Amino acid sequence: MDRSTFIRRMFEEIAFSYDFQNSFLSLRRDVTWRKILARSIQGNGGTLWLDAATGTAEVAIEISRQRPATRVIGVDFSPGMLAIGRKKIMGGERDDRIHLAAGDARRLPFSRVSFGGVTMAFGLRNIDERGEVLREFRRVLRPGGQLLIMEFGYPDNPVLRMLYRLYFNHVLPPLGNFLSRTDYAYTYLRDSVRAFPEPEDFLREIGKAGFSHLAIRKLTFGIARIYSGIKAGEEGIS
Repeated sequence: MDRSTFIRRMFEEIAFSYDFQNSFLSLRRDVTWRKILARSIQGNGGTLWLDAATGTAEVAIEISRQRPATRVIGVDFSPGMLAIGRKKIMGGERDDRIHLAAGDARRLPFSRVSFGGVTMAFGLRNIDERGEVLREFRRVLRPGGQLLIMEFGYPDNPVLRMLYRLYFNHVLPPLGNFLSRTDYAYTYLRDSVRAFPEPEDFLREIGKAGFSHLAIRKLTFGIARIYSGIKAGEEGIS
């Protein structure tokens, strides 16, 4: 089984309680992180926004809540996660402002310069082809479009880093696996965070993909980070 198939199967299996797992295991910090991510959108956010790896649409809903004039398209490759997201928005006041669709971030089903901005929360570490995904984001963004990627990390403070590693390495995997009714999902989470590049290295990857005005914002002492960039000019970028 290749990694992409493994990841899709995993999200299908844990979709039933995915939102609860996130909030419980993060002590509801995930709610605050999503609010900050949505507040990081510059200007009016454009008229159309892409939320890649949207999962159960929590980020898409938060963007719509904070920016009622912005329409959001959420894309994910897990039908089970999308089904839960659709239940959240169906028949509500955001029903006509959020559209969810199946799709792969490596090959987005959209034409060039379609979106004013792109978000991706805790999804990129699940994809081996990071550069390919970042170039796809650039392709579908309008000139000056904003990129916001949120991913897990570790605290910079040595003492907090040590304490967090104890929790993240030894407490979270068995507890998360129990809550998700799997024997592997949160062991995978731990391993995927470990394998993700260091912050400055990942920021360079974003720049190499054609983004400028690069920045990192630390959340909760660095447990999560928001990486941001702006689509650079067309010249010199293939």
